Amino acid sequence: MAEELKDKRGRIERQMRELGRVIVAFSAGVDSTVVLKLAMDTLGVQKVLAVTGVSPSLASRELNSVRNLAERLGAPLRLVETNEMNNPAYTANAADRCFHCKSELYTKLTELAVREGFGAILNGINRDDQGDWRPGIAAATQYKVIAPLLDAGVTKAEVRELAKQLQLPNWDKPALACLSSRIPYGTPVTIKSLGQVERAEAFLYEKGLHGFRVRHHGQVARIEVAPADLAVFCTDPLRSEVVSRFKELGYTYVTIDLQGFRSGSGNEVLKK
Repeated sequence: MAEELKDKRGRIERQMRELGRVIVAFSAGVDSTVVLKLAMDTLGVQKVLAVTGVSPSLASRELNSVRNLAERLGAPLRLVETNEMNNPAYTANAADRCFHCKSELYTKLTELAVREGFGAILNGINRDDQGDWRPGIAAATQYKVIAPLLDAGVTKAEVRELAKQLQLPNWDKPALACLSSRIPYGTPVTIKSLGQVERAEAFLYEKGLHGFRVRHHGQVARIEVAPADLAVFCTDPLRSEVVSRFKELGYTYVTIDLQGFRSGSGNEVLKK
């Protein structure tokens, strides 16, 4: 695997050298961080710009992570306001919601690239991302966004191995998605519901939990936690504290999903 990964890394670096100045769509997740670091190491910091879209669907915790990680890496960072909440096709929250979100982001990044003379926009999509429902990939294709990890055939496990080799502090960071992903398809996305989810998840982080989601079902909060955390989660004082806080946030019912945490569980309702 070491030689195969070394070859893939070489392919990524050769591809980047052909692009000149690049924008990296940066989320502070391990995938986009690897792309950002490889771009800076290959092209030089002065030829790379990390750009993050900021909107109500980005939790303030994650925005802080973006700022802190970019500073730690010494990466130039630009925050760009995106307005997907003004698009009825996005707020309607059909199964193609992510397409409209990414289209808004890539529109802004394309305008920035043209205005400031960047030759390409890069994202962190990897080979394993093709195995799930990802309409955002279609938006990337439409806007000619380059996916170096995908082009080199890098898997998620290999991304983490690369991140360790590059000594990235977030090499083992769990996969995250925007707050809108917590709202079931067909339920409109609103500022209120996004804020409710963000405050609920912030409370669980404060309690020391990791690897969870708060799924928003109107009056019902469906909490997914790692199976190993189920016992402690259902035991006082944590159980009572969670119920009390979630009711303060406006939830009438607070439930635990016995299947536990799984990334992308909202897609389980989609027919293959």
